[in-house]
Amino acid sequence: MQMKHRRWLIALALVIAAVAAVLLSGRVRRDLARQSARSVQDAVLRSAVQCYSVEGAYPSSVDYLEEHYGLMIDHKTYIVSYDAFSSNLLPQVEVLVQGDEGA
Repeated sequence: MQMKHRRWLIALALVIAAVAAVLLSGRVRRDLARQSARSVQDAVLRSAVQCYSVEGAYPSSVDYLEEHYGLMIDHKTYIVSYDAFSSNLLPQVEVLVQGDEGA
């Protein structure tokens, strides 16, 4: 009887470990997605500041930064919101990961 009890405890521990691993991997994946979105946001802002320092005005769009300043964004992965209110104010930039419901 004791051997059955021990097997049951081992099986239960393995199931709990598997569930914990699945939950943890989902969290890690979301954290990595947020970090990568933040890296894209930082790159957009750096390019905008570089444009401002060279041209004296912030660009009106991300497209301009991609065409003239070498900014590269994977638009299949990221949604970039770029709000350039005025040419002399730093644009508001928000980057989301496509299909990231948990963010």
